[in-house]
Amino acid sequence: MKEEIAAAVFFVARLVKRYGGVDNEGREGFAAALTSALFENYKNHWHPNAPTKGQAYRCLRMNVRMHDPVLQLACERSAVRHQDLGLPQEMTVWVDPGEVSCRSGMLKSLGR
Repeated sequence: MKEEIAAAVFFVARLVKRYGGVDNEGREGFAAALTSALFENYKNHWHPNAPTKGQAYRCLRMNVRMHDPVLQLACERSAVRHQDLGLPQEMTVWVDPGEVSCRSGMLKSLGR
């Protein structure tokens, strides 16, 4: 779990560094708070022998309608405003045993 959380935090922190409006100190504080929040959140939802079990619970979901609660908690703990992170409007990061993956954007079905 330690390696996967570190990879997810590194990925999100790199996005914040590239696209956000947060200084180095703020980014480091946010990354530390996110690491702590993910460990707290995932401790009873980590199943190395069944990696897909709890997968939805372990995803970080960003969209225009809501802020992910774990990201929001990390923002509150680090005194960083969520809107200053500069994260994509639509993105999902899954943190699973042995794998961290990301999807940016959503395909929308067209109605007739």
